[in-house]
Amino acid sequence: MALTFYWYPKCGTCRKAKKWLDDHEVTYEAIHIVENPPSREEIEQLYKKSGFELKKFFNTSGQKYRELGLKDKVKTADESELLDLLASDGMLIKRPIVTDGEKVTVGFKEDEYEKEWDNK
Repeated sequence: MALTFYWYPKCGTCRKAKKWLDDHEVTYEAIHIVENPPSREEIEQLYKKSGFELKKFFNTSGQKYRELGLKDKVKTADESELLDLLASDGMLIKRPIVTDGEKVTVGFKEDEYEKEWDNK
């Protein structure tokens, strides 16, 4: 099964991840995370399958995150509020996100990609 690769082409980390996938001949469908952000339901599924804390899905170094003053809000908001925030703007979502429908990675770490996505 092909992977789904949510990315933002201007993001250096996303470009590194894409290059890794291409170099390892991994088949994927690339989705521009700002033009076609995942729905609230998709984000919730990714979050639940990932095993990560929901705050890991926030692009904490992004301008939008800082503009909205989310640093403190993320600590106190409930899951539903956080999912609504993530679904409201693709720029708030940490990227890239890669999934095969079961496993999920957020961000790019080469060793993580080798473990999860090599030979896909």
